[in-house]
Amino acid sequence: MNSDKSIRRRGVYLLPNLLTSAALFAGFYSVIAGINGKFEPAAIAIIVAGFLDGLDGRVARMTNTQSDFGEQYDSLSDLISFGLAPALLAFNWSLSSLSEISTMAGKLGWLAAFLYMACAALRLARFNTQVGIADKRYFQGLASPAAAGTLVFTIWFFVDNSIAGDTVRWLIFFEVIALGILMFSNVRYYSFKASPGGEKVPAVWILLALLIIVMLALDPPFIGMLLGITYVISGLLITMAGRRNRKLKRGQRSPKETKVDPEIGSSSVADKPGIDDSSRD
Repeated sequence: MNSDKSIRRRGVYLLPNLLTSAALFAGFYSVIAGINGKFEPAAIAIIVAGFLDGLDGRVARMTNTQSDFGEQYDSLSDLISFGLAPALLAFNWSLSSLSEISTMAGKLGWLAAFLYMACAALRLARFNTQVGIADKRYFQGLASPAAAGTLVFTIWFFVDNSIAGDTVRWLIFFEVIALGILMFSNVRYYSFKASPGGEKVPAVWILLALLIIVMLALDPPFIGMLLGITYVISGLLITMAGRRNRKLKRGQRSPKETKVDPEIGSSSVADKPGIDDSSRD
């Protein structure tokens, strides 16, 4: 009887891990397509991987099939699909052309791609250590699927408009570095996993989601790039607004705290009129 239970525990849940495997396959296909110069299919494959990645976790929660194995497998899949694949796509399409300028510029190109991939790995490792204690409403740092989506939608937009990668190589260079740093930063991004007021969201959000789907159908590369850039900027605004609010709250606190002298049972000298306490913190 005990042996049957131990064998059963070694198994894994099929459906969520099958979706994770599909996302991993899409990420690996993107790497192969990018190496072969098929940049548009490579970009689309990463976007498909992002859709599957968002689906596997929700399916696991809906069917109550979460597991430690699934979480670790999902993280490894994310590293390939949203770390390695977009970094190689950016390098193969654009950053490799920096070697035409000089040897040093060529090194900067592949180092920028490596920085992006390394920051994705660091972000995923930090996320795994904060599961269960972090605020579900916000991500600490830009999520790797969002960073990958912003980068590949940008590449897809340029490819769709027949713009060569070497003409925008410095733009891609700085975008890759910025997205990499944002992934491992403390910038807060809305996660869309829970609303600030609870599990339910306003009905207008459904209309907004439909409008986004319609716009994506009209021009996927441009709208996707625009949404990605908007989301990246939103995190910076949320973080700055949060810091400003904290400073205002600290400023509204009284600089003087009434202290009771245990010997005389009244306020301390610092709070009595006529005494200069400007040197107190």
